[in-house]
Amino acid sequence: MLIGVPKEIKTHEYRVGMVPASARECIHHGHSVIIETGAGIGAGAADDDYRTVGAEIVPTAAEVFERADMIVKVKEPQAPERAMLRDGQVLFTYLHLAPDPDQTHDLVKSNAVCIAYETVTDDHGGLPLLAPMSQVAGRMSIQAGAHCLEKEAGGRGVLLGGVPGVHPAKVVVIGGGGVGENAAYMAIGVGADVTVLDRNVDTMRALVVRFGQQIKTVYSTALAIEQEVLAADLVIGAVLVPGAEAPKLVTRDLVSRMKPGSVLVDVAIDQGGCFETSKPTTHAEPTYVVDEVVHYCVANMPGAVATTSTYALNNVTLPFILQLADKGYRQALLDNPHLMNGLNVHRGAVTYEAVAHDLGYDFVDPRQAIA
Repeated sequence: MLIGVPKEIKTHEYRVGMVPASARECIHHGHSVIIETGAGIGAGAADDDYRTVGAEIVPTAAEVFERADMIVKVKEPQAPERAMLRDGQVLFTYLHLAPDPDQTHDLVKSNAVCIAYETVTDDHGGLPLLAPMSQVAGRMSIQAGAHCLEKEAGGRGVLLGGVPGVHPAKVVVIGGGGVGENAAYMAIGVGADVTVLDRNVDTMRALVVRFGQQIKTVYSTALAIEQEVLAADLVIGAVLVPGAEAPKLVTRDLVSRMKPGSVLVDVAIDQGGCFETSKPTTHAEPTYVVDEVVHYCVANMPGAVATTSTYALNNVTLPFILQLADKGYRQALLDNPHLMNGLNVHRGAVTYEAVAHDLGYDFVDPRQAIA
């Protein structure tokens, strides 16, 4: 199989779909790899690093899309990239389709085979290709939130950990999964007062086992969210419904009653965001203010730490890339039900139920679609 890796074109996105070591593994399995020139620079991988392992460097994304049997990316294809997809071509990347009707329309129209990292599952009910980026984004959310709390950034002028004699900042994390756990880890590490809201008692129990008395856990209800958010200096939105649009748990009215200069960091923005006042931002202009509350809603947070993120992502995507390349996508999907769960669009059909439901498409069972 000919595997193609274009350079990411989303604003300030520096990650790359395959590092040289991943390209080398695919070549070792008998496949060919083409890389758009400069694709790996932001993650510390030069063109010569790819050439050394046997990959071919090509000058344009157009050539990558024209020649490759499978496109491996990081972020969802932007409009110019979607226009280059062709019938039967495999696209393996993050998609986040539920809040993105334009992208979904274009992928359906392309007749490509679109497999989303974020809905691939594992034997434990987890999302293994989302997990490393959730870890990165969760940890980054506290760094970003700490900066936004500074006065020059529009915040309240509060130090997360406080100092002796002065209260630390109150950090509220909505959602105790991968993002929430890592946000709590970072916030506790700097000495903040941390509360996590969740509706899964086992999740809350696991957080208490890990962090002990350094963390507070609260069962998530509308009233609990209201009480905690109004008392917070920094709120992290970390909720996830796999493949579906995120629920709006913090209302516009609630935002209007928050402390002036408090901060919202919406890590769920890839799936539409969990605050009613959220809208996607970029690393170029990461924040905006609504009712004196600073909003940080960057849709590709891990792109800012591209080297760490790229290698963490490649560690988990490579086995699936090899399955798709070695067996062809149909057999790979049939042999691995967890990879099958990643199939979101197949040759004009929407094959992920939550996406079909949220965007009004007819749902086609993925096994039926590839038969």
